[in-house]
Amino acid sequence: MEYCVYILYSNSLGKYYVGQTSDLTKRLNRHNAGRERFTRMGTPWELIYSIGCDSRSEAVRLEKKIKNLGAKRYLAIQDLGG
Repeated sequence: MEYCVYILYSNSLGKYYVGQTSDLTKRLNRHNAGRERFTRMGTPWELIYSIGCDSRSEAVRLEKKIKNLGAKRYLAIQDLGG
């Protein structure tokens, strides 16, 4: 099963959210339906970045790396590399 790490952005809060999942569409719907504790207040959330991973452990490691670096900084680095 493939997993992915994703970054969401809330215009109303001006904040990013980083997570990982095996079903991105379902997860995004849960965020925007207010069914997730940490993202309930920022709806609607916009998917701005996602990357596939071969395993959940790889996804968890990348999620942690992005959170430690900061989503905004991580995205800036990705733009420089692309």
